[in-house]
Amino acid sequence: MAVIAVVPKDGGVVMTRRGVNPGYGLWVLPGGFMDVGELLEEALMREVEEEAHLKVRVDRLLGVYSYRDSSTVVVAYLTEYLEGQLAPGEEVLDIGVFADGEIPWDKIPFRSTKSTLNEYFKLKESGGLTSKRNSSAAGSPGR
Repeated sequence: MAVIAVVPKDGGVVMTRRGVNPGYGLWVLPGGFMDVGELLEEALMREVEEEAHLKVRVDRLLGVYSYRDSSTVVVAYLTEYLEGQLAPGEEVLDIGVFADGEIPWDKIPFRSTKSTLNEYFKLKESGGLTSKRNSSAAGSPGR
């Protein structure tokens, strides 16, 4: 199982240019495979820190993707940037923040990355990006 993160920052979305195969030299969302014993959210936060040197908090699930021709299930989350200086990790050639109209769609190797970005932009356009962390307890006495 693998995890990927949408990290909104500075008016765009953090993307990394892969320094490993598959997809060497192409752009993806920060993420990777889970380690044995990790929870999904722990794996996500670890991968974002390893690949982008950023600390994030998980906000909400964006999607779960599986494909007939792949044994990997990809779980995608929206995150909230907390701290850190954006910098490429060991397995990353380059890193950047891309605004909506700057996403390098033709240089994205994975269907799950494209689907996740499409879901994120759809939510953003519809005004549905209110943080789940802050809105879930609002108006709920006793929580």
